Amino acid sequence: MAVSDLGGLGAREGSPVSYNWTLPSLLPVLLPWLVILLLLALKPNRCGQAWWIWVPIGCVAALSPVLQSEMTFLPSGLADIVGGTVNALSFGLAAVWLVSCYLGWKHRLLAWLRILLTLGSVSVLTFVIRQSLEGAGVEMAQGGILLAAGAMITSVAITLAGLVCRGRYGPFRLCCWLIAALLVVWLVVIGPFFIFAMVFSPVGFPVEILIGTVLSVAGISFGTLLPFLILSFANAFYRERLKDLLHLGRQAPPPVVAPPMLTPPARSNRMGLQ
Repeated sequence: MAVSDLGGLGAREGSPVSYNWTLPSLLPVLLPWLVILLLLALKPNRCGQAWWIWVPIGCVAALSPVLQSEMTFLPSGLADIVGGTVNALSFGLAAVWLVSCYLGWKHRLLAWLRILLTLGSVSVLTFVIRQSLEGAGVEMAQGGILLAAGAMITSVAITLAGLVCRGRYGPFRLCCWLIAALLVVWLVVIGPFFIFAMVFSPVGFPVEILIGTVLSVAGISFGTLLPFLILSFANAFYRERLKDLLHLGRQAPPPVVAPPMLTPPARSNRMGLQ
């Protein structure tokens, strides 16, 4: 439909024209899935257990429309952006899980940088392909900012949760610390914008808006991570990968016990008979 304000010269909107547009090729749509297949072809992933990575990806893809339908408090365009961001992050997390054997490092800062690079690159690739097919615009810029913040905060939260666990592995412990890390990091990121709006806006914003926003975005971030965490808890292949990545559950080397001192046998004095 053509839209133009002609003043008093005519109608503002023209008559609608229907046009059915089809993709010239399915390759752009399948490209994120092909990236996961390529990572599954790596030598460390050539086993049947590695293919369970499709389960969390499918779970996020199936639950993303449900999430969009529940976000009635947001405009439809923004809800679609959040759904696309969640889908993009799921492919990034799948890539992190598949190449985690290469991401572990003694220095946690370097490990975090590798996690962020892997998570961000695959997520951005997936998001850009989806937005380019649907049409780029303001939504793409908004989604890009949200995706960059989500990838950064997710990688930081995973690293912090592994640090706070102090080498002790436990699903409940890891999930609790991960939720706490997501809440704290999202609060640190969103808090300055809230303070700026509260100071310079004549209307002001109640604290309830900040709390609700932090709880919402932290819940969405943890919900995106949860299928991958459940996979790691239930699958021995990914469980060991997660332990090595976050330095969890490593057994301390046994203490070195010195062998007992061997005393030489006492010499018997033999007296000869004369």
